[in-house]
Amino acid sequence: MFKFFVQGAPLKEQGTSIALLLFRVFAGVLIMTHGWAKIQNFETFSQGFADPIGLGTQFSLILAIGAEFVAAIFLILGLLSRLAVLPLMFTMGVAVFVVHGADPLGVKEMALLY
Repeated sequence: MFKFFVQGAPLKEQGTSIALLLFRVFAGVLIMTHGWAKIQNFETFSQGFADPIGLGTQFSLILAIGAEFVAAIFLILGLLSRLAVLPLMFTMGVAVFVVHGADPLGVKEMALLY
């Protein structure tokens, strides 16, 4: 990115960089909105949040918020993007295959897309 902003990049690299930036920001903002909703309604969510890995409902909610809000911010900013995606992948994997495993595709579609 330093090369892109300071020296400029060849047109092909520049287009690729801009496309990846837009995709990263778009995906991060979409995921972050789910985490923000969980933060705003923490008490409500903690009452009925799933406990798929046996850590307790409140701690599972905190982990989901960490993935969906904090890791999404890292993704948007481009800080440790490859590491920031790991908790997101784990959270969405648990949502799709454990929490909504027996549900029809229409129910687990959003988590599967993320």
